[in-house]
Amino acid sequence: MTATATSGFERVVDRRGLREFLALTDRVYADEPRFVPPTRQQVRRWWRDGVAMYLLRDGATGAVVGRTTLHTDAALDARLGRRCQLFGLTEFTDAAARPLFEAITAAARATGDRDVLFGPVALLPNQAGGVITSGYADRGFIDSAWNPPRYVTAYEAYGFRRRFESDTWICPVSEGDEAPRRTEPDGAELVVHRGDVRRLAAQLDLLRDMLNASFAQLGYYTEISAAQLRRQTDGLAYLLDESLLLYLTRAGQPVAFVLCVPDISEFVVRVRGDLNLVNQLRLLAVRRRYRREAVLIVKGVLPEHQGRGYQRLLSAALRRNLHAGGYTTLRSTYVGRDNPASAAQYTALGGRPLHGYTFYEKAL
Repeated sequence: MTATATSGFERVVDRRGLREFLALTDRVYADEPRFVPPTRQQVRRWWRDGVAMYLLRDGATGAVVGRTTLHTDAALDARLGRRCQLFGLTEFTDAAARPLFEAITAAARATGDRDVLFGPVALLPNQAGGVITSGYADRGFIDSAWNPPRYVTAYEAYGFRRRFESDTWICPVSEGDEAPRRTEPDGAELVVHRGDVRRLAAQLDLLRDMLNASFAQLGYYTEISAAQLRRQTDGLAYLLDESLLLYLTRAGQPVAFVLCVPDISEFVVRVRGDLNLVNQLRLLAVRRRYRREAVLIVKGVLPEHQGRGYQRLLSAALRRNLHAGGYTTLRSTYVGRDNPASAAQYTALGGRPLHGYTFYEKAL
């Protein structure tokens, strides 16, 4: 994966290159408030952890016109039954699409041990990534994608095919009227618990166990380790609205959960993804301004307890808490089209699909 004079494809090896990597979206999405960049702190952390990041330069001017990561994951390979060359954080100018895809393909083939290209993922499909395929008029939001229609055209013109087609959702928040169930027919007590910043680490570990169990049936999902969860939720405490992290216990045992966060997308756009300490303090000072819209990050029910209405019970509690907190809108990260039960809960809330969503793959 070394750069060549003809390809202009080079690995980021220093902080200057990393700055250029980060700055590309400032140009590709200049004056485009619908695109919400990944935080610069997260991208820098991935680079320090050794994730290979690449730039594509214009051969005439040397300007950066494309970027990507190239990485692999043994757990996802095992899950999909193929050796995947993963790519992510993939952005490009219109003219750079084909040269970038050709460079990614050449780099993957040079390894000699990859079967397919799969992406864009950051760093796995159960974390972030993807391409939106419809709903371009609606803005993106944290932990989700937004891109212009030309991205879909570029991927599909190069021979990528869609995988794990999904939708994000948007729902109005109204006062719920569903009374919470307190007991099961067998007498087991049902209790809804809410988040507690003081106990956040322990509660996230509890959620991780339920998340891994409830998502194990999904084709793209790979188990999240405690270390991965810590990295993904680093800094969550200052953002968390405790009333939007809920879990349900049955006879004292956790069986279902839902995690939402206030939607700070507009702030992230304003600071171009730079959530440094100063900007975090600025966000804290005005956080009430960003407690009108929320993003549902993840929800699930343990497999042995699915089909009993537990997620519906949690959704009702969440709806009441959102309304009481003054929220007016709830967005959800992508839900697979092969998961109608999950989508039905958004329909019941008066929601609608927001963005069509997909990942892409191409045989090598």
